[in-house]
Amino acid sequence: MTVIDANRMNEIEARYPEYFHRSFRQRFGGLMILIATLLYSLYAVWFFDLPKLFAEAHWERVGIYLSQWVSYDVQPEFRIADDGSIDIRYPRFSPLGDNPHPDWLVNNPDGSIAVSISGTSRTVTVSKSQTIVTAHGISVPVDVSSGAPKVVGPVPGWMTVYDDNVLADLGFAGNVSISVDRVKIHKRFIGWANFIFDTQSSFFDKPVGEVVGLIVSGPRIKPGQSNLSLAFDDIWNNSEWQHGDVWTKLFQTIVMAFLGTLLGSLAAFPLAFLAARNITPNRLLNQILKRFFDFLRSVDMLIWALFLTRAFGPGPLAGCGAIFLTETGTLGKLYSEGLENIDNKPREGIKSTGAQPVLVHRYGIMPQIVPVIVSQTLYQWESNVRGATIIGAVGAGGIGLKLWEAMRTNANWENVAYMVILILIVVFIFDAASNALRHRLMGTKTH
Repeated sequence: MTVIDANRMNEIEARYPEYFHRSFRQRFGGLMILIATLLYSLYAVWFFDLPKLFAEAHWERVGIYLSQWVSYDVQPEFRIADDGSIDIRYPRFSPLGDNPHPDWLVNNPDGSIAVSISGTSRTVTVSKSQTIVTAHGISVPVDVSSGAPKVVGPVPGWMTVYDDNVLADLGFAGNVSISVDRVKIHKRFIGWANFIFDTQSSFFDKPVGEVVGLIVSGPRIKPGQSNLSLAFDDIWNNSEWQHGDVWTKLFQTIVMAFLGTLLGSLAAFPLAFLAARNITPNRLLNQILKRFFDFLRSVDMLIWALFLTRAFGPGPLAGCGAIFLTETGTLGKLYSEGLENIDNKPREGIKSTGAQPVLVHRYGIMPQIVPVIVSQTLYQWESNVRGATIIGAVGAGGIGLKLWEAMRTNANWENVAYMVILILIVVFIFDAASNALRHRLMGTKTH
């Protein structure tokens, strides 16, 4: 064991004072940051009243909306006439078409109608005097022969009785609304109804093999048009999913992001040289341009879109303009900061040979700044694909407006899911393309 005397200790302390004479900030800085973070978190909980918000939130709606993203429902309505006959009606735009005959609906010999909501475990039997709902292992009759529907026997927890209506909640499978003269059923199916062909198509409700046979070698359905062309028209003009309009709007969004970013980079590039202190030694001009960049960046892209839709009307032009203004400010700041951080030795060396300023910039500055310009521009282009979707919701065109219209109805959540998936795919593709292009231009390998 080595013993260090006092002189040796003093020598070590003098050589490494940063370890033996640490300031208060160095000793307790981490702890103070942790305490400040905890205090701020408690303040945020109190300021936003988070316990009350969580307690009053409608969490059940989350499950409802998510289920509607991946499923659809059919809503048959059974109207009971005075003579005891039962008339079956479907909504005008039913996923089953104009003349549905589903196999889950059976007419019994006694005049009643049996409906399978989910196999044999959840069924509804409608007759002129009563409706029997079977779920969770029990059958509950509801008498409809008197002035108001009445549950016969104890009321289970999944059934709610109102003055003129009885509602049976059957979970994800659907629900049943029972009144004296009608029974309305919501039966839910997994999947997206009529995603390929809508109910007006000549190929609707045909098996896949039959559709393929008609397209490849079948007789023409319309004399003046091939079956392949007819099938494409029916898919593109699907009235329920509107594939043609959705894809056109998606392409508008991509064009908006590309054109806005391109114009913003072209405008920011020369301005950045004037804003950089080491390139343009004019303090006043530097400050004016930098404050101009700050102004363009400080006004959010969404606000620019609102201004421009007032000026030019709704459409992609307003979206391109909003991205252009925002990117001019953002890229101008990034480019100018990149220019101010270059190594001046190559520039000074070329200048000492008597080269013209254009050549000095070309060979002394550009090789250093090009990787920064390429990297930042590609990143902003990728980011603006997402931003163009948001500004579309305020009327700037593109798929964002289409998405907002579907959400406002509060009933077309499967269409919302379709467009969200398309947007995610486009973002993933552009992210991969941007990374590959950036690495290729900068000469680095991807991992």
